[in-house]
Parts: sequence; C-alpha cells; structure tokens
Amino acid sequence: VLPAARLTHFKDFYSNWIQHFEILEPHTYLMIEASSRVSTNPPALLPDEGLCSFEKMREAPNIERCFDYLLESRFVELSPEAWRMALDATAGMPDAWQAVLALMRHVHGFIKYEPMSTNVHSHMNEVLRDRRGVCQDFSHLFIGLCRSLKIPARYVSGYLATEKASAMHAWTEVFVPGHGWRGLDPTHNCQIDGTYVKVGTGRDYADVAPISGNYRGTRDRQMQVEVRITPLT
Repeated sequence: VLPAARLTHFKDFYSNWIQHFEILEPHTYLMIEASSRVSTNPPALLPDEGLCSFEKMREAPNIERCFDYLLESRFVELSPEAWRMALDATAGMPDAWQAVLALMRHVHGFIKYEPMSTNVHSHMNEVLRDRRGVCQDFSHLFIGLCRSLKIPARYVSGYLATEKASAMHAWTEVFVPGHGWRGLDPTHNCQIDGTYVKVGTGRDYADVAPISGNYRGTRDRQMQVEVRITPLT
C-alpha cells in the first residue's frame, strides 16, 4: 500500500480474510497492489440428476452457516416476481439440485451480458426489469431465485484464471445437503472448474467488494484497475 500504511489482518463474519489500513495524512494518490500464487483444486462436477429432494433441502436452515444465505440482503430481494419466476423455471421438478441447474440455465438465457450496463450498486430488481448486466448481476438474480425456493445461495467474488482476465469475476455457491457448497457460474452456464479462483464469499457483492472503506477529499478523482494472471508450469 502506498502511501505506506500498517496493515491489520482479521477474519470477517463470513470467514473472509480482511486487510485493514488507515491513511490519515493528506495524500494525492493511493496504490494497492496484491500478488498471490494460487493453486486451484475444485471438487468433481456433480451429475445432472436427482441428488437432493426439496424435503431434504428443508434441513439446510438448521445448519448455522446456511441461515444468512436464505434471507434478503442489500442487493438481493425475495420479491413476488422472483418467486414466480423461480417457480415457472422449475415447474414439476421434485429434486432441488436439478431445480438449481434449471434456474442457472434460466438466468443465463434471461439476462443479456452487456458491459457497462450496470454498476456495483445495481440491485437485482433492476436486472429483472432491464434484463441486462454483468457477472455480478447474473449472480444476484440467480441467488434471489434460489433463495425464493428456500435453497441456500451465496455470492462468490474471485477471478477467472485466464490470461485475458481484466477484472474480478462473480459466481454463486449453492448448498446441497450431502455435497456441501457447489460453485455455479450463471454467466457462463456451468459448474466451476480449475480456472476459477475464489477470493471471498458473502450474502451479495456488498459483503465481498475487493476494496471498501471511507474516503474524504475532493470529487476530482479517478480509479484505475489492472489484473494480471500468468499460468505457472
């Protein structure tokens, strides 16, 4: 961090590692650089078949780590419109895992991927209305549909480990009793694999923004972001 600052480290409520700093003296720039060497080891893909009935899924709220991921959050609303859409997309499906896959396919086809069409403060309801957005909007809508059916779903912030990566990526993890948290990417309509690097999880983007804090100063400011990913042999 430049200007130089002392970092403190802690885990937040959702077990994400946080680095915190303060710069109290006047300054004209702030640079934050993070470098990591990462190995990915995702679980084997689950088959597209019945794995968990909705009756068994009802046990999930009794697990403490799932409760927060069944409720509304800052960017996710359990609205009647979301509930109706979720029911229509999963009509007649008795299995919760197959319903999750159907919801992912529905979100993938419902939203048009359009860069710069939304921002980090866009709500799920705007995506429902405009049917366009970026990866975090796909994830927020997918999470809202899952939670509408009492399926625990959480937001994941990270990277797609490709040399073309230019920004953070977002996807979703859904809790499946007997199989744990399973990663799904509604933007690309797939289960996650070894190209996904998870940085943090939370109820929605507000819990895992890469940088958050308080700024005091002039409005004449700008932010630049650069991502470099290099595969190691």
